[in-house]
Amino acid sequence: MRRPSRKLVKQRSIDGAASVPLRSRLRQSLARTFVSFSNRNYRLFWFGQLLSVTGTWIQRVAQSWLVLNLTDSSFALGMVTTLQFLPMMLFALFGGVIADRLPKRKVLLVTQAVMGTVSLILGVLITLDVVQIWHIYVLAAVLGLATAFDNPTRQAFVVEMVGPENLPNAVALNSSLFNTARIVGPSIGGAMIAAFGIAVPFYADAVSFLAVIVGLLMMRPEEFHEVPPPARGPVLTRLREGIAYAIHTPAVALVLILMAFLGTFGYQFTVILPLIARYVLDTGALGFGGLLTAMGIGSLASALGVAYVSRPTERLLLIGAGSFTVLLGLLALSTSLPFTVAILVLLGAGSIIFTATANSRLQILAPGELRGRVMSLYIFLFAGTAPVGSLSLGYLAETLSVRIAVGIMALLCAVGFVLGWLYRARHPEHSPQAATRRPAHGSSASD
Repeated sequence: MRRPSRKLVKQRSIDGAASVPLRSRLRQSLARTFVSFSNRNYRLFWFGQLLSVTGTWIQRVAQSWLVLNLTDSSFALGMVTTLQFLPMMLFALFGGVIADRLPKRKVLLVTQAVMGTVSLILGVLITLDVVQIWHIYVLAAVLGLATAFDNPTRQAFVVEMVGPENLPNAVALNSSLFNTARIVGPSIGGAMIAAFGIAVPFYADAVSFLAVIVGLLMMRPEEFHEVPPPARGPVLTRLREGIAYAIHTPAVALVLILMAFLGTFGYQFTVILPLIARYVLDTGALGFGGLLTAMGIGSLASALGVAYVSRPTERLLLIGAGSFTVLLGLLALSTSLPFTVAILVLLGAGSIIFTATANSRLQILAPGELRGRVMSLYIFLFAGTAPVGSLSLGYLAETLSVRIAVGIMALLCAVGFVLGWLYRARHPEHSPQAATRRPAHGSSASD
């Protein structure tokens, strides 16, 4: 038998030696990216949310298509979004007080059950062929009321599961599950509508909430990280306390200035994408799902990158806000399906860089006893202001055109970016690295 040459043996040994460190580096990268999965409670939370949010995206595709089929009106679509997010505008700040006062797991069990029931009722109405637009309006408002208390609580609950040390990683992984669902959910929703009719997606969403409820019930409360004692005293006093902290803390105020404009006018994708699909690109339900999927692909890639880096710097916050604004303007100019898809992939990436960084910075900067109230301000500006943005977008799209309406939204986002930049320039004493230092295990985020 012929033995291999010395040169070949030497080359194999070199390749083998090089491959070990490469595999080791890959394992280390994966471990760093998914470090929060070492926590059992967080794993239950994450996988339950993955199924539930996938169901929510399935429902969103179906709801948007149902509204357009019933009314053929972009204004009606904007009205549904308005009614869904109006309770968040009215009650999200109070939801933050509740998040700082009551056991978060119990609050989430109630809110998740209510949200699942809403989808079930709408599915039954469609099956009985009695659904009317006012049914959708009422149920959207009920869903919004539950969400107003669910979102601040869910945001503040993360640190109890993983601790302050792994908080930026967990926030980014939450973004990854949201965008995994955004990739999978719309496609499934479009296929369900085409194959089984428009009621089935609502039933699927109702069932998906059971995954979250079961995960919450299976958690081990003794493994939660310690948090400050619940905030007591009059609700309005506690609410003012949180607002005063945000106003007088420049790092927090900068995030909220940017979110006030981008959240109000830029993140109205539940209104923007159905209108672009139907009135600009002339695609069906599957095409609409494809647009959401394209955006989800960019968002997921960005979320995993942010999870790996886990450094929510002020510079990254501004990069995310600026790129999102520019790409939204390009979306307004596009009339080509391939170009629109490409823009949406990049827009998804920019949107997650901004929101994940904003979320992490607020949670790290806020003292533990104020975290729920600070996050309620984030939710209020991100989702609670949607009635203003969605109604404006729906009205402008109906009176002018979809593309002009999206262009105006992009200009308003640009105004917010400039104001944020000017605010930052007036507060040079604030160090951009203030929110990038990881607290020691077990310490408060405010230490």
